[in-house]
Amino acid sequence: MRCDVLAIGTELLLGQIVDTNSAWIGEQLAEAGIDTYDHRKIGDNLARMVASLRSLLDEADAVIVCGGLGPTPDDVTREMIAEVMGVELERHEDLIEEIKRIFGSRAREMTDNNLRQADIPVGAAPIPNPIGTAPGIRAVFPYGGREVAVYAVPGVPYEMQQMVRDHVLPDLLARSGEQAVIRSRSLKTWGTSESALAEMIDHRVEAQTNPTIAFLARGIEGLYVRMTAKAPTEAEAIALLDAEDAELRTILGELVFGIDDETMESTVLDLCRARGWTLGVAESLTGGLIGARVANVAGASEVFRGAVAAYATEVKRDVLGVTADSVVSEECAVQMAEAAQRVLGADVGIGITGVAGPAEQDGQPVGTVWYAIAVPGHPTEAVTARLPFDRERIRQFSTITVLNLLRLRLRSLA
Repeated sequence: MRCDVLAIGTELLLGQIVDTNSAWIGEQLAEAGIDTYDHRKIGDNLARMVASLRSLLDEADAVIVCGGLGPTPDDVTREMIAEVMGVELERHEDLIEEIKRIFGSRAREMTDNNLRQADIPVGAAPIPNPIGTAPGIRAVFPYGGREVAVYAVPGVPYEMQQMVRDHVLPDLLARSGEQAVIRSRSLKTWGTSESALAEMIDHRVEAQTNPTIAFLARGIEGLYVRMTAKAPTEAEAIALLDAEDAELRTILGELVFGIDDETMESTVLDLCRARGWTLGVAESLTGGLIGARVANVAGASEVFRGAVAAYATEVKRDVLGVTADSVVSEECAVQMAEAAQRVLGADVGIGITGVAGPAEQDGQPVGTVWYAIAVPGHPTEAVTARLPFDRERIRQFSTITVLNLLRLRLRSLA
């Protein structure tokens, strides 16, 4: 079965609201083993909405429509479905009473506009919404010589999600008659470009039909290699993913730092935890970004001692004891990493200093960054980079880069 998604709302086209609903629905359809090929966004214009829904139904067995079920005049999803079905709207008295009850429970008075939310196309059925005033719609009708289904759900995410989980997905599965499972896994990488990564695994991408392989560039979160497998059972889908995972890791090696929900910072904390080591950070141009990312990981307190954001030169000298003549230098980065160990009482220290701009510092051009890693029983190591980015991206890319350097250093230790 194929089920596509139509998101309604001019605000989506204007960028005033990001369409996270379609992504969530797509993920749920995939996990249920239902194919989805087309996700569209359309503004609050009835004629264009009708044309879009008809276009989707020309190809799909079902469509989930998200949004446009509110009480205002521009909420015309009901009218759209009725026109495509070729029927009128009818008002359901039981829905009116339910909407009144919800308003009463919130100590609010229902206005006449809300009566529109009780209108359902003739032949369709309402989908209950126990946590909101907008009932959904389930419409099953003949179209183009076959039977199709349209499900309308609210745009409010938590209302939409409950309705899709409790009503839409079970109905789709019952209609499909096929019990297939689709599972995905993302290998997260850092340390190479998207084009170089593509060249490394191009032969795997071309050879695979199940699992399929795709690339997702996620900026400061890394480059993702996403595998998607379809099989009759979850165990078989996982087995397909495991086999391809092993092939890709053989090729990509240390570029892979995690999978799915794992982050660079969670990986670093896990590596420190495995050795019983704590972590401290002394950061300059990143101004607290490293510490914030590490502290955001659940359970970070078991490993993370803290961070000193020594942005000003006098703070580097007075708090961290930096004596290097230039604060944008290998010597300064090394002294900061070792100060993170000493001042914060940590086993492992990160030091980072550089020039994020807009002007050069100590004769060093914008984009110059020094990274240093200090670990017990080994000399402190430092490396430099020249980043050709704007100020914000220099800071963000430096944050994940130094964490990746620590990851690699920890993995290299005997």
